[in-house]
Amino acid sequence: MQNLDSVQTRRTMLRSALVMASGAAVSACVSRVETAVAPIVPVPAYVPPPPIPAAPAVVKAAPRAPLGIRPELFKQALASLDRHSMRIPSHDRIAVVDFSMPSYRPRLYLVHLGRGEVETFLVSHGIGSDPQHTGLLHRFSNEVNSEATCEGAFLTSDYYVGKHGDSQRLLGLDPTNNNALDRAIVVHSAWYANTEMVAKHGKLGRSQGCFAVGQKELAKVFERLGPGRMIYSAKV
Repeated sequence: MQNLDSVQTRRTMLRSALVMASGAAVSACVSRVETAVAPIVPVPAYVPPPPIPAAPAVVKAAPRAPLGIRPELFKQALASLDRHSMRIPSHDRIAVVDFSMPSYRPRLYLVHLGRGEVETFLVSHGIGSDPQHTGLLHRFSNEVNSEATCEGAFLTSDYYVGKHGDSQRLLGLDPTNNNALDRAIVVHSAWYANTEMVAKHGKLGRSQGCFAVGQKELAKVFERLGPGRMIYSAKV
């Protein structure tokens, strides 16, 4: 019996050894398979893309002065339009009045800024700006009762019928003309601003500071300018 037990014991130990060896072999195979399937691959260093060059700045050229308007005056008018842009609803057309010119010359320019088109009209200046009636404007004034023309940017306002017939109120936007409404500085027509005055006297008559145009031209001026646009008056 002892010999039989010894034989069985050896058989049991042998089987255990075989199982353990088989397990070790499987583990080694698995380890080798894992190493072959999933090798360690080095990650390349991050290289940032080359910077995109900035687009060159576009410089917007200022509009050229329409034919007949002095460039320095037109430049001032555009600067004034830009300065008062929040108070002027319409920027498509402006009026520029060049009071450096004598009254016998058309010196009211109605300019369509988008197309560069311009129309010219005769316009009078105030008695207080030319006391000797030379036909030239000698001074501006913003004072009440001065009967003088004032300079600066005006906003065209509503129409009404007054002592000069159909008229248009103006609002002064600068310190040099902010009394325009109180002084009743308006756009109206007058017989003394007709072209016949130039043929007869070599100059226009004088207003009380208003922008007086010829009686046959008022409707066209109103149509071209309308409310909500700028009149710029200056003598550069």
